Amino acid sequence: MADEVQNEVAVEATAPAGDAPQREGRGPRGGRGRGPGGGNNRDGRGRNDRNRRDNNREEGGEELVEKLVHINRVSKTVKGGKRFGFAALVVVGDGAGRVGFGHGKAREVPEAISKATASAKKAMIRVALKDGRTLHHDGLGHFGAGRVTVRTAPAGTGIIAGGPMRAVFESLGVHDVVTKSVGTSNPYNMIRATFEALKDQTSPRSVAQRRGKKIADLLRRGGASVEVAEADAAAVVE
Repeated sequence: MADEVQNEVAVEATAPAGDAPQREGRGPRGGRGRGPGGGNNRDGRGRNDRNRRDNNREEGGEELVEKLVHINRVSKTVKGGKRFGFAALVVVGDGAGRVGFGHGKAREVPEAISKATASAKKAMIRVALKDGRTLHHDGLGHFGAGRVTVRTAPAGTGIIAGGPMRAVFESLGVHDVVTKSVGTSNPYNMIRATFEALKDQTSPRSVAQRRGKKIADLLRRGGASVEVAEADAAAVVE
């Protein structure tokens, strides 16, 4: 009798792994709903996580300055009551001559800010800067009831602007500018008027290329000598 029990144990020990009894709906290791080998099938999820990290790394390659200018609670009247949400106004810039603004609406504040930021990144414009710190010339902007004036300033002046306009110039990378806004205090109209003024900014290099002249020839028309005009032309970066 003992010999028969030993023989049965030996047969079970030497039996192939594929012949082992399995419960219905379970893997070889008894894991319900698991992949081969009893482990979780996370290949798809891991691949998605890697793609998401790669996308974030590509978007994070360019450091952008994000400024939340204004946030307002809005409501929509529907059958049965009102639905409340939030509207955000965001300004985005790279601090080196590119800036944009956008607005977004959502039921929650973080989502509204995310929508506004994405809209601002798609609508960025490039503005020519003098010495990388101020504007090349004065400008006027008009939108709705808003009228703004932007003026170039010497080094050390700082950003003399208030409210939404300050956020625009800080994101743009301007260090010296003098501004004035009249007619409205609506942040949307103020920012749109500011962008209208920035779109009219031109650099001596672009004007010289358009007219087929040298930069020194344009600078000499202001009464400067040849040496001074050539030195200023050589110092023009954009």
